[in-house]
Amino acid sequence: MAAPTADNTIPTQLTPGTPPLPAYTRHEPYRFRPGVAARIREYCLAQGLRIPPAIMRVGLVLFGVGFMLFSQLNSPATFYATFFLIAIGSSLGGPLAITVAIVNWFERRRATALGMSQVGFAIGGLLVPLTVLAMETWGWRWTAFGSGVLIIAAGIPLSFVIRHRPEPYGHTVDGRPREEMHDSVGANAAAALPGGDSDFTAREAMHTRAFWMVSLGHGSALLVVSAVMVHLVLQLTERLHYSLGEAALFVSLLTAMQMAGQLGGASLGDRFEKRVIIVTCMVMHMVGLLLLAFADSLWMVVAFTVLHGLAWGTRGPLMMAIRADYFGRSSYGTIMGFSSIIVMTGMMGGPLLAGFLADRTGNYEVGFTVLALAGGLGSIFFILAKRPEPPARHRRPPASSAGHGRDRP
Repeated sequence: MAAPTADNTIPTQLTPGTPPLPAYTRHEPYRFRPGVAARIREYCLAQGLRIPPAIMRVGLVLFGVGFMLFSQLNSPATFYATFFLIAIGSSLGGPLAITVAIVNWFERRRATALGMSQVGFAIGGLLVPLTVLAMETWGWRWTAFGSGVLIIAAGIPLSFVIRHRPEPYGHTVDGRPREEMHDSVGANAAAALPGGDSDFTAREAMHTRAFWMVSLGHGSALLVVSAVMVHLVLQLTERLHYSLGEAALFVSLLTAMQMAGQLGGASLGDRFEKRVIIVTCMVMHMVGLLLLAFADSLWMVVAFTVLHGLAWGTRGPLMMAIRADYFGRSSYGTIMGFSSIIVMTGMMGGPLLAGFLADRTGNYEVGFTVLALAGGLGSIFFILAKRPEPPARHRRPPASSAGHGRDRP
């Protein structure tokens, strides 16, 4: 390997003619940013995630400015500082507030609404070829700076349409007539919480088996997802010998399948048992990652992108919807905050385990196999995650007991 140059870069290029990236940016972000974002996510959600639009706009500005400053970095210190800024901005202005707002506004077709909202997140994956093209044409610094400008220019106007709850604006959940809201809490909520609108508090939710099973299952799924996010391109380019441009096309296909799952698969959760769909997705994650681990032909890579993308897109919205179905919307943000502490162990552990085993064995076969099996076994958590009984404070006493109580002097 050639010696580092004066500007702390090494001559490792995305494609011939592309200005090289700083050496310390090739691996550190995957270990640094998730940990910081996880802590911020836990704190914000633990506060109930009542993030007003003004705070969202501050987050978007920080997010965009972080990318602008990232374009000017020239040392590890500025690298860590800019990624810390990006992590804060993406946590305050990113999908957290949007997810909770959708949970508060929708009940009957909550999974469909969450799936449609997450399509926006997936569109970013389709832009990978454009990002590569921009980096080849203008260099990574100008691409990063332009990304920051785009975040602020598009995000700030869109933040003005976010509403946290329907009630302060004279609306109701699902847009139902107020008479219906008084007479019923909705079919889904009634099934979960008979006798009235009895949402769980965070403490009550944590005393249920469902909370822990869903959290552990979600973490198992992210073992696979996070490992793929970090190591997919390396597997495609270094072991399977695809070019970076071809790898970007596979990422785009994966994202297209994810969007298909978000639009079509997530809506199935409003009509069928969510747990059954999630278990099916976990099996698809497992089979897909095993195909990627032992891929030696094009069809195996394509099959992986289809299976993994559909499973990811379908399962993601259902992870959010099933918690709202089980525990209600009143303390949803706090419940998600405590759950994320468990979930993020999978998000951070997947890439580290895959990378560690790859360093020891020289390839990703063992690491991907272990993670695939762990993801498949994680489906057991969802099998056990049955809908909890309503909180004890809202359970109706037996009729005989109630009558006996009224007869007592």
